[in-house]
Amino acid sequence: MPAGGGYTALVLAGSRGPEDPVALASGVAEKCLAPLHGKPMLSWVLETLQASASVTGIAVTASRPELVTALCGASGAKVLRAARSPAQSVLEAAESLDSAFPLLVVTADNPLLTPARIDAFCTAAANSGAEIAAGLVPSAAIKAAFPESRRTYLRFRDERYCGANLFALRSESALAGVAFWRKVEQQRKRPWRIVQAFGAGSLLAFALNRLTLEQAFARASGTLGVTAAAIPLVEAEAAVDVDRPEDLALAERLLRARE
Repeated sequence: MPAGGGYTALVLAGSRGPEDPVALASGVAEKCLAPLHGKPMLSWVLETLQASASVTGIAVTASRPELVTALCGASGAKVLRAARSPAQSVLEAAESLDSAFPLLVVTADNPLLTPARIDAFCTAAANSGAEIAAGLVPSAAIKAAFPESRRTYLRFRDERYCGANLFALRSESALAGVAFWRKVEQQRKRPWRIVQAFGAGSLLAFALNRLTLEQAFARASGTLGVTAAAIPLVEAEAAVDVDRPEDLALAERLLRARE
């Protein structure tokens, strides 16, 4: 097992409602069940986690557990009912799971994850010494690989970064950070409003492009009361989550190319 091993993986597979564009375009009840290169999107994530040396257990949160129970059975994943928001789902899952920590949080709409990428992230999170670690991909890598792809970026002095939907919660104290995220998660497409929640000084520094990635996470640690670290990921694929039908087409193309 690698240095960052022993994780329980929590897959967030909750629904965004009946109007989810990917579910509608795919003709399925839940986005996580959208067919992708021969199998449901959720299956790609579960198989990757099963193959990861860092993961020792898997749980899935779903809005309609009955729709994914059979799918999760092969991986031995425990199925939980999703809460009203992703952050609340993490908080409730952490409370109900035995030996939840360290907890690796991923999403069902990130089918391009690989076991090697999971293991590298978990090891880097452990080496950072932080209680919370988040995977981020620089915009230069994404623009070079997928110039047509639309992503939401956080802008720092050194570079812009896109989230990879990869989070490591190294201990129970990390839940303080999740509780903070619950307050601002509805603003995930408006980065400046998220920064505003960290205080006027951070908002001004962000607006003036003064903070490096490292400085921003140092400020975040002070606000959250737990140490937080960014884990830069060099592979552009790590930032490809499936929010739109065009993202599903891109993921299909990339999975075919792997073969």
